[in-house]
Amino acid sequence: MPVPFQYLEKFPLLQSLPQETLLHLSTLVSIRQFARREMVSSKEQSEFSLGFLLEGRLQGVDFTVDGRAVGLYFVEPGDYFGELSVIDGNPAAEHVIAASKSSALFLPAEPARRLIFENPALAQTVMSKLSSRVREVTAQRTLLALPNPFQRLCVQLLLLGRSSIGGEDLIDPAPTHQELAIMINSSRETVTRSFQLLILHEALARDGNALKLLRTDYLLDIGEGRIEPPKA
Repeated sequence: MPVPFQYLEKFPLLQSLPQETLLHLSTLVSIRQFARREMVSSKEQSEFSLGFLLEGRLQGVDFTVDGRAVGLYFVEPGDYFGELSVIDGNPAAEHVIAASKSSALFLPAEPARRLIFENPALAQTVMSKLSSRVREVTAQRTLLALPNPFQRLCVQLLLLGRSSIGGEDLIDPAPTHQELAIMINSSRETVTRSFQLLILHEALARDGNALKLLRTDYLLDIGEGRIEPPKA
């Protein structure tokens, strides 16, 4: 059953395409729903699709040699994923799991590849996204080399932060403590204790689903080892 083409209009990647192209794509995509922590795509799968997240939140993860999950990036509604395997035909470099209850559209690899290669502006957007992802993953792996989990948390918060229209540094929506623990290769309890200390020292503040970074210089100084992490 075709997916309403209006769903495809929600995605910035596809908004420059003519309506007839979106109508055609709507006959090719399928929609799937995922429970929290369910596997969305795997490194082991041999059939690939270009995914578009309608709602929820996804997380790219990999595993260390001792089996611990390490979070690499998030996928938010309106974003897409799986483009690397679609382009080169090789297995994914990481797993993608649902960080919350989610739904996504999937366009099979062959029409997705044609769509990218036959639309230069769209291809440029995808290539820019891939370049950004490489930089993000490189920064993430550098972060994991830091010896102290408090340092890793401070650097991770800075990597996730974005400047708002009002000039505030925000993480919106803020990841859960468990998601952050996966990203910095630590425990949820360690993240929770560290959050309490950072809030006590007025470096962080909750604002609904968002997290305000109130003292970015302070977080950077801890992350780069210039000052010691605060003590309880």
